[in-house]
Amino acid sequence: MLNVVFMGTPDFAVESLKRLDEAGHNIIGVVTNIDKPKGRGMKLIPSPVKEYALERGFKVFQPLKVRKNPEFIEELKSLNPDVICVVAYGKILPQELLEIPRLGCINVHGSLLPKYRGAAPIQWAVLNGEKTTGITTMYMDVGMDTGDMILKQEVEIGDNETTGELWERLSKIGGKLLVDTLDLIEKGKAPREKQSDYYTLAPMLDKEMAKIDWENKSANEIKNLVRGLNPIMGAYSLLEGKKVKFWKVDALDDAKLYELFPELKEYEYKMKNVMPGTVLFSDSKKGLYIKAKDGIIKVIELQAENAKKMNASDFLRGNAIVAGTLFE
Repeated sequence: MLNVVFMGTPDFAVESLKRLDEAGHNIIGVVTNIDKPKGRGMKLIPSPVKEYALERGFKVFQPLKVRKNPEFIEELKSLNPDVICVVAYGKILPQELLEIPRLGCINVHGSLLPKYRGAAPIQWAVLNGEKTTGITTMYMDVGMDTGDMILKQEVEIGDNETTGELWERLSKIGGKLLVDTLDLIEKGKAPREKQSDYYTLAPMLDKEMAKIDWENKSANEIKNLVRGLNPIMGAYSLLEGKKVKFWKVDALDDAKLYELFPELKEYEYKMKNVMPGTVLFSDSKKGLYIKAKDGIIKVIELQAENAKKMNASDFLRGNAIVAGTLFE
């Protein structure tokens, strides 16, 4: 078994730390981000990784920064780790830190590298409507997810799967793959594959992208936006000046709409002139349907401003939306 320093922050990383612990590796230190204020009282809340580490009695380090921090670097050196495992830590590591462990620094990344290098690989795979993604373990270097690859596992992304659901699935796969990776490294049998120069990036998400662009996006693109931002921030639109968040939707073509509502067939010739964002059908029993640039959005779960999430039927029983209303 190896002496391991673990670096990670969110719940995605907890599964990897837990699997290392269960495999019998000696966790000699856990590095995580500082406690963050949260909620109405702005109480300082520890990261999920810190919570697990404290439960298990591991030594916890929470440096404000790791670059140009000689005291922290010396602390890590004094631990003399065989390997440092990094899973969604959230900071770029300097070369002097990467050189500390004799077996290197190993990273668990939520994509099939070299696709989706960066901070939000799982989110962007869903946002872009990818059919497959996976986990890659790699030896870290000073670049952003550019190190030599060790192991990969591919998974299919469900048509209706959200970022949150995929995140949870990949966290478990990542934990298992990390244990397998360390086993190979310990035996001196770990593969080492250079990444190709054909890569894509997965930058941090920003709040501006959450507003639905009915005029320029197809129904499938809107569906992927909703899936990709669930549960992070939620895609939204404005209805009479108030924000409405969309948490689950489906994308339909015109033919499916007429199959569901034959009475609309006689207005087919007018559909091309209907402005995207217009409510085509609104009924607490049959649901809420909105025109997109190409296709139709069926709303399954949504949330009014300062209210809780509801399925569309419950929402429409308390919020009258008439056909012809425009979401902006």
